[in-house]
Amino acid sequence: MKVSYHGHSVIKIETNGKTILLDPFITGNELTDLKVEDVKPDVIILTHGHGDHLGDTVELAKKNGSLVIGTAEMAAYIGFQGVEKTHAMHIGGSYEFDFGKVKLTPAFHGSGFITDDNQIIYLGMPAGVLFMAEGKTVYHAGDTGVFSDMKLIGERHPIDLAFLPIGDNFTMGPEDAALAAKFLNPKQVVPIHYNTFPPIKQDPHKYVEMLDEGIGKVLEAGESVEL
Repeated sequence: MKVSYHGHSVIKIETNGKTILLDPFITGNELTDLKVEDVKPDVIILTHGHGDHLGDTVELAKKNGSLVIGTAEMAAYIGFQGVEKTHAMHIGGSYEFDFGKVKLTPAFHGSGFITDDNQIIYLGMPAGVLFMAEGKTVYHAGDTGVFSDMKLIGERHPIDLAFLPIGDNFTMGPEDAALAAKFLNPKQVVPIHYNTFPPIKQDPHKYVEMLDEGIGKVLEAGESVEL
């Protein structure tokens, strides 16, 4: 399994002959190395409905016939935009797809989309994502604050690679994200959701220094790890 980071909270997983994109915020993301016209995901998984996570989902899914996975409210909304293939889930639920198993976990945040005419569309509860394939487990925390049930997530599903937000202001900051890493007890931790906007400016290397030795890894956009 190849897992790569592409700026902000964009993660790409390549496994079982499929390309899976999580939170494909590409247009307007100055930190990404991706271009919408070059990305061809088979599957898109969404943590929540904010624009910097929902991103280019509709365009990518329509162009590539991608399957979009998210909470029931997000799946319905994406379907209303003309995307033909969606799979609705909700927190605590899991589903075995032909490319891997997906389970949605709690996340403490919000989820809604602001339209061009200044309306807010509620898109259900935010979530984290556990992705399991090839005997490995990847955790994308989504946007969240730290919460003690992260211990339960890590105990029930031993995590090989965790992507944790560190930007503060909208999510947990470095100190809380370091505590989250202790709760989750993953083999590797990669920081996400930082430096995209002024309020979430952080030094990811300082965050890694807060973690137990050897588990933290800063990935630049386009860099990957093999599991």
